[in-house]
Amino acid sequence: MTKLSIQIKKLNPDVVIPEYATSGSAGFDLRAFFMDQSSVTIKAGSRGKIPTGIQMVLPEGFELQIRPRSGLAFKHGISLTNTPGTIDCDYRGEIQILMINHGEEDFTINHGDRIAQGVLAPIYQASFTEITELPLEESNTRLAGGFGSTGVA
Repeated sequence: MTKLSIQIKKLNPDVVIPEYATSGSAGFDLRAFFMDQSSVTIKAGSRGKIPTGIQMVLPEGFELQIRPRSGLAFKHGISLTNTPGTIDCDYRGEIQILMINHGEEDFTINHGDRIAQGVLAPIYQASFTEITELPLEESNTRLAGGFGSTGVA
């Protein structure tokens, strides 16, 4: 497994540096950090922006994907509003997690709770060339069908 060195700035000495739960984990845990060590409740059907208390310097050519935690999603209906969220390598602000409560009950996020996962991923930038017609191959006859057009639900 390839290791990258990521520089992190803690916005408070009490911030916990992200870590991987196991040696085979793809994602590292991101935790809620409230300066007053309080909590925030996201009402059922509502959204919230949760601070982590960290800033990162990502290597050029990489993004940080912010993903939901499966346990929160399964047990409580808690997810992210833009999943996966993307942190670009040139962003230097505090990482904040945009959460949504799809559950039927209000959900409280406490200071220090693990609220999301971060996954480092390589990115590619494309150069775009305008064409007037798409090349078609005999094996590709789908054209604009999309959204279940192959007969599979």
